[in-house]
Amino acid sequence: MSWRKIWSPTSALALTGVLFGFLATWLVRAGNPGNMGFCAACFLRDIAGALGLHRAAPVQYLRPEIIGLLLGSFASALIFREFRARGGSSPLLRFFLGALVMIGALIFLGCPIRLYLRLAGGDWSALAGLAGLAGGVAVGVLFLKRGFSLGRASAQPTANGLLLPLFAVALLLLALWSPVFNPQAGGPIFASTSGPGAARAPLLLSLGAGLLLGVLAQRTRFCAIGGLRDLMLLGDRHLLWGTLGLLGGALAGNLVLDQFHPGFFGQPVAHNDWLWNLGGMSLVGLGGVLLGGCPLRQMVLSSEGDADAGAAVLGMLAGAAVAHNFSLASSPQGASAYGPWAVVLGLLLLIGLGLILSTRKKDVLYEAGPAGTGLPLSPHADH
Repeated sequence: MSWRKIWSPTSALALTGVLFGFLATWLVRAGNPGNMGFCAACFLRDIAGALGLHRAAPVQYLRPEIIGLLLGSFASALIFREFRARGGSSPLLRFFLGALVMIGALIFLGCPIRLYLRLAGGDWSALAGLAGLAGGVAVGVLFLKRGFSLGRASAQPTANGLLLPLFAVALLLLALWSPVFNPQAGGPIFASTSGPGAARAPLLLSLGAGLLLGVLAQRTRFCAIGGLRDLMLLGDRHLLWGTLGLLGGALAGNLVLDQFHPGFFGQPVAHNDWLWNLGGMSLVGLGGVLLGGCPLRQMVLSSEGDADAGAAVLGMLAGAAVAHNFSLASSPQGASAYGPWAVVLGLLLLIGLGLILSTRKKDVLYEAGPAGTGLPLSPHADH
């Protein structure tokens, strides 16, 4: 068997998932919250809190993993000449979708990546979330088959594509400098002294892990929603191997590090309210398909110059603020009083949007990735 048959885009993606999963468990051992070595939604929520966009004191920290992810994927896109400033594919709608995806994630207490990390740590309460994610993706696929589209992106001035990477640089400077702008109010920048925001691995380790994962995710097009979407839409298992690798790598890491603790109750930063675990992840799955990828994928795309994905990332920051300022986010005790209403309303809005922007025409349901890679991209925009 030749080396080329062994080392393919699919095997590279699977290995990326394995490394991702193992690094996440290592970050937990180094100080990050349990079963939360890396969570795109939770860590963006912490950044929103650190910037004062919400005042939930236990979840405020400029997470270096996110900064590293953005800068690593930006550097990779530059090195491999895949940085292209583009946009104009319904940026306001993407901002809105990003906010709803974040709200759903904070009702479940994790993005799709953390869903798999929770399962790999033995958190069986995440099984309801897995069912919800699959259900939301399935509904999104129905809309794709009907021709759902947010429009086609076009070339934009380079400055549009540089905004999110520059934002990451600004966050890095703030994290290293730790300035106090308002001594009377204590911030911003805010930093938790207790709770999940106070559980953190060393800054340089977190930053280095984020940089590595950013490069790998950019090169392989890793997406924790795309695997299910492509399987249901095209019968394509390519992206699913990344998810399976993530689950396997995290499980192996947890077993090696004695961090596998199976059960439904008492899991770290999780609740056992199965109905709203399912509902929150349904919102994430459906919104993610309409956006064209999971929260992590949106951040990687934004670092490649995709201003529309950047709008989605900013929408997620806004969604984190809304979720905590309006008491929508869950806690380890369960869903909040208003969270279930947000799930129902969010799903109705997404279904309505899917119906409005769907047609029976099937001009371009799916576009292939860069020539020779066999890597699929978003069915919604010319990425």
